[in-house]
Amino acid sequence: MEALEKYRAILERYWGFTSFRPAQERVIESIAAGRDTLALMPTGGGKSICFQVPAIAAEGICLVVSPLIALMKDQVQNLRDRGVMALAIHSGMSARDIDITLNNAIYGDYKFLYLSPERLSTRLFESCVTQMKISYLVVDEAHCISQWGYDFRPAYLTIKKIKELVGQVPTIALTATATAQVCDDIMEQLTFREKNIVATDFSRDNVAYIVRECEDKLERLLRVCASYPQKIGNGSAIVYCRERKRCEQIADFLRNSGISADFYHAGLGKETRSQRQDSWMRGQTKVIVATNAFGMGIDKPDVRLVVHIDMPDSLEAYFQEAGRVGRDGLRAWAVMLWNISDLQRLRQLHTISFPTVEYMAKIYQHLFNYLKIAYGDGFGSMRKFDLQEFALKYGYNIKSAYYAIKYIEQEGYWEVTDEIDNPSRIEFIVSRDELYNVQLASPEMDNFVRSVMRLYTGLFSKMTTIDEGYIARVTADSPENVKGKLKALSKAHIIKYIPQIRTPMIFINCERLQENNFYINPQRYVRRKETLKERIEAMADYARQSSVCRSRYMTEYFSQPLERDCGICDVCLKRQSASNSELSVRKGVEAAIFEYLQRCQSEGRRATIKDIRGLSLADEELYMSVLVELADSGRLKIVNQEVLVKS
Repeated sequence: MEALEKYRAILERYWGFTSFRPAQERVIESIAAGRDTLALMPTGGGKSICFQVPAIAAEGICLVVSPLIALMKDQVQNLRDRGVMALAIHSGMSARDIDITLNNAIYGDYKFLYLSPERLSTRLFESCVTQMKISYLVVDEAHCISQWGYDFRPAYLTIKKIKELVGQVPTIALTATATAQVCDDIMEQLTFREKNIVATDFSRDNVAYIVRECEDKLERLLRVCASYPQKIGNGSAIVYCRERKRCEQIADFLRNSGISADFYHAGLGKETRSQRQDSWMRGQTKVIVATNAFGMGIDKPDVRLVVHIDMPDSLEAYFQEAGRVGRDGLRAWAVMLWNISDLQRLRQLHTISFPTVEYMAKIYQHLFNYLKIAYGDGFGSMRKFDLQEFALKYGYNIKSAYYAIKYIEQEGYWEVTDEIDNPSRIEFIVSRDELYNVQLASPEMDNFVRSVMRLYTGLFSKMTTIDEGYIARVTADSPENVKGKLKALSKAHIIKYIPQIRTPMIFINCERLQENNFYINPQRYVRRKETLKERIEAMADYARQSSVCRSRYMTEYFSQPLERDCGICDVCLKRQSASNSELSVRKGVEAAIFEYLQRCQSEGRRATIKDIRGLSLADEELYMSVLVELADSGRLKIVNQEVLVKS
C-alpha cells in the first residue's frame, strides 16, 4: 500500500525505525483507509505512533484529547525533540498563553494540538477550532468517554460537540482497558460512521502474573524484593499502594532492610517528583514505591517487577498499572499481594461511592457556598478547591464528601482536578522609569533585576509566568536565593510575586441551581452502582480463583480470549507442578506393575488383571488406568484376562 510506504519513511525519519510492529501496522492500515478507528492496545504497545505518523503525513493539524497533563506535556516535548511542531493547552495556563497557542494552531505550521478535555467546551476554543484545518481527531484514554467505563470523565462528552463543529474528520480512539460494552459505548459517543475495532493481542507472553494471599504483606514484599535482584539484573521495580503516607512508610521499611528504594506521590513538589523519577529512570533507585500517580507517560523498558501491595479497585486499573512491566519483551513479573481486608475495603468502597441523592444535594449547595458563588452564577469559572478545608468547615466526613463530589462530577455539574502545578508569576508594580529611580538594596540586587528583565517580556503590563530554577541557572545562583530575592523585591513593593503553588482546581460547568432544580438521574445511578459492583467482584474473583490462567482470565474479561494458557503465571505453574507430580506417581505405578509381572514370571505363575488391581488397596482405578496405557502403547498385552510382558 502506497500510504504505508509513506508512513514507514516518516517512521524512519523521525523515530529511526524501519518498520512498524504488527499491531501498529493493523491500526495504521485502518487509519490510512480513512475509517473511524477504535484501537485496543495494551499499555506499552506503542499507541501514540499509530496516530502521530499518519498525522505528520496529512495536511492540517491533529487534535489530541488527553486527560493527563503530565502525559500531554511529555508527548508534546517528545514530538518537539524529534523536530515535529506540537502545542498543548491545559489547566494552569494563563489566558494570554492560551490565546497565543490557539493563534499558532490556526495560523502556524503546527501538526498537533493536545488539549485537556475541560478545554474543549470553552467559547474561545469553540470559536477557534472552526478556523483550523483538522486532519484527525484523536481521543486518548477513550474509555473515559463511557459512563460504564472505570474512569468516566464528563468533560469527554463535549467531544461530540467538537465533531459537530469541525465536521466528519476521521476519529481515532485509543484505550488499553475497555470491555465489549465500553467499546460499543465509545463508538456511539464518538459517532463513528461505522463500528470498527482494531484489537491487538492483549497477552503479554513475557509477563508472569503472580497472586499471593498473605496476612503479613510487608514480610512477603521484602521476600519478593530480596529474591528478585538476580532476576531483575540492571532493571527496576515499582511497588503500588493506595495511600501517600503508606508509600513513605514502605519505602523506609525497604531501605532499612537494605533495598534501594524511594517513594513518589502527587503530594510531593514538582522538583522532588522530577528528581525521584529521574533517579529511578537512571537505575540509581531500584524500587519506587508509589501511588497510581506514578507511571503514566513513563516508557522505561526494563521494569522487571511490579508489585501491588494493595488490591486495585478494578481489573482495568490493575491491567494498566501491571502493564508497565517488561516492555522490552524480556521476562518480567507482576505480583499482587492480598488478604481478606482488601475484599472488605473494596466492598466498603462500593457502599461509600454511592451516597444518597439527599446527601449529594447538600454537598452541592455547600460547595457553592464555600466558593462564594450565588444562585445563577459560576458557569465556566475555575476556582481553587481544598477538600479537607471544605469538609472541616461543613462537618463532613472527608471520604464521604469526596465520593459525593466525584459522583456529582460524573453527572456533569463540575470537574475537580488532582493537584495542579500553578507556576510562579511576577509583575512590576512600578513603572520602568520609576524602577531606575528606586534605590535597590545592593549592586547584586540591581544585576538580578536586570537579568530578570532580559529573560522575560511584558513584566510591566501583566502577571508573567517565571521559572525560578531557570533564573537560577542563568544567573549562576541557587533557586532558594532567587526566591529570596523575589520575596525581598515584593516586600519592597517593587514587584508582585506569587510563588508556585500546588492545589486542586474545580471547573464549574453549569450555573448554580436552586435546591429543587438539582437532579441526579436515578436509572443511571442504579446502573453505575451495579457496574462498579461487577468490576469489584471481577477483581476479587481474579485474586481468589486458582483454576484459570491469569493471562487468560484478564484477556477474556476484556473480550480478547487467548488461544492458550500463558504457562508462566502462578496458576499455570501450580498446574504444571501437579501434573509433574501425577506423572511421577504414574511412573511409580508403572514400575510396580513391571516388578510384579517379572516376579510372577520368575515364579512361573500367571498375572491377571484382577491381580494388578489388587496391587493397590487405595487407588485401584489408577493402577487400571496405567495398565490400559501400557497395553495401548504395546509394552504389555492382555490375553483372556492374563497380563503378559510383550517380548
